[in-house]
Amino acid sequence: MRGDLLHLADPVVMGILNVTPDSFFDGGSYTTEAQILLRAERILSEGATFIDVGGYSTRPHAPDIPEEEERARVLPAIRCILKAFPRAYVSVDTFRARVAQSAVEAGACLVNDVSGGTLDARMFETVSQLNVPYVLMHTRGTPQTMTRLTDYRDVTLEVLDDLQKKIFALRSLGQKDILLDVGFGFAKTREQSFELLENLNYFEALRAPLLVGVSRKSMVYQTLGTTAAEALNGTTVLNTLALTKGASVLRVHDVREAVEAVKLHGMMVRTRSRAGLD
Repeated sequence: MRGDLLHLADPVVMGILNVTPDSFFDGGSYTTEAQILLRAERILSEGATFIDVGGYSTRPHAPDIPEEEERARVLPAIRCILKAFPRAYVSVDTFRARVAQSAVEAGACLVNDVSGGTLDARMFETVSQLNVPYVLMHTRGTPQTMTRLTDYRDVTLEVLDDLQKKIFALRSLGQKDILLDVGFGFAKTREQSFELLENLNYFEALRAPLLVGVSRKSMVYQTLGTTAAEALNGTTVLNTLALTKGASVLRVHDVREAVEAVKLHGMMVRTRSRAGLD
């Protein structure tokens, strides 16, 4: 990655930096350069490996925005982060191929596509030519329609099959590094998201690192009868469960707590190994 070898044998954390006015949890919090740099500094200082910059809100029913508006949000953010922190690994959270290309040209070293290539037919070809890792996520429809597209006969098997077919398409184009995201909450009911979490280890058969994004989502706060603002503890619980199921990357709003979960889980794994229990 950007000339570095980055192994995910031990789980890492990806900190979220939304440069949007309407994201479900922190919309409007990071719109100026000063706010962006303070957030980036905190993400890095608390131990995250990646900073994930997004300029298009993908919460359910979020309004669509033009491509140029998304570019105008993410490109200055990426440039100012890398000017201040030139060794940072910056990811771009976008489903648009031209935004991905511009972001990589600006210094991003990973493309995180919540649409899994479904919303821009050029994405797979573009990312394979960019020679950067790609996060392949499962969803259906768009942020505006996905809540109506939750009819699965077997959600685990159907998501597994969809990701497997897309991995084959990407490999056929020469894409080397792929991470997988089952898409918690994206065209999934709360119950379906929990089923996917329970069966997360099944996806290890696809032989790609698993990225988990449950941070402060409705599957947490609706289950607890609270709000996104009160969902940190629940998020940490689900992140810890995800680590036990094979997660390699935790994508989070709250970096310090996720890093602590990774460290504690790692100690348990090493203890089990020393005891000969694995």
